[in-house]
Amino acid sequence: MLLKKVISIDLGTNGVRCYLKGKGIVVDEPAIVAVNNRTNKMVAVGRSAKTMLDRTPSHINALRPINHGVIADFDMAKEMMRVFLRRSVFPWSFFTDIVATVPTNLTEVERKSVVDLFKENGASRVYLLEQPLAAAFSNRLDIYRPTAYLIVDIGAGTTDMAIMSMNGIVVSKRLKVAGDYFNHEIIKGVREELQMYIGEPTAEDIKLAVGSAIPLTGERLDITVRGRDVASGLPREVVVKDTIVRSWISPGLENIEDALHDLIEVTPPELVGDIYKNGIYLCGGGSLLRGIDELFKKNVGVDVTIMDEPLTCVVRGSGMIAENLSDHKHLVDTAVVLGDPRT
Repeated sequence: MLLKKVISIDLGTNGVRCYLKGKGIVVDEPAIVAVNNRTNKMVAVGRSAKTMLDRTPSHINALRPINHGVIADFDMAKEMMRVFLRRSVFPWSFFTDIVATVPTNLTEVERKSVVDLFKENGASRVYLLEQPLAAAFSNRLDIYRPTAYLIVDIGAGTTDMAIMSMNGIVVSKRLKVAGDYFNHEIIKGVREELQMYIGEPTAEDIKLAVGSAIPLTGERLDITVRGRDVASGLPREVVVKDTIVRSWISPGLENIEDALHDLIEVTPPELVGDIYKNGIYLCGGGSLLRGIDELFKKNVGVDVTIMDEPLTCVVRGSGMIAENLSDHKHLVDTAVVLGDPRT
């Protein structure tokens, strides 16, 4: 039994990761729930629910309560977090402090919904931390100095980019072009060009197996996938090559590049000079796309570094802050006190 436990949570479109102070990452699950429409009850959550995507009967829906980095279905998100936070890895305590990472440029209503989500799951205090700042902290960038770092977090629902200096974010931009967008473009491309219907899990497999941002030198990749023929409606399989997948996802990559250019254009000149010296730092699942660092280096003109363990760097960064919360409160939003008798 503890007096207080501190948890940092990366509440992403595609996954939920929880870091418990003193233990490290204790939850790493897909942010998916399966709901029985007849009873309005949740039947599965996390990995077990992910296996049901596009494979359920009509009365069961597998859905994502987090959409484009914000809470789309509050009740389902609350039930999902209730399941995760009641696992045995979390000891019972009188008080629970939560450091929740959020995308940049959220509205006050969207930020309040995150606070309410954890309030209704027993949190005593909630601290909000922007995801690019958490990512920078995990990579031990010297964010305390008057020099600029450009962080690009390519997640599942959003791409979050921010220029930070002196403990804070100077300018930032968020766009709804990220991993899920690439999956939908692959689904559309297979349907229109290869005349076959596939689901989102198959599109994700294609992206991981043969997706690339630039032509691969001396290497050609392909994958055999199965689905339903558009004309006959019967099962069929096709071979998908890396070249055609690259043509499907290139427009999305160009959108991210354009947003990077726009962000740099509104950045003070001195900080742009720092970015030229320090380069761009990529994180999130999208940063694992083959050749994406070389593409941005070529088209933006600065060095590009993929952060260590890009999938977990946000929760690790917020976990480092949770380990010494009293020393890092200046990095988070003002604590939201939720009926905590300590105050």
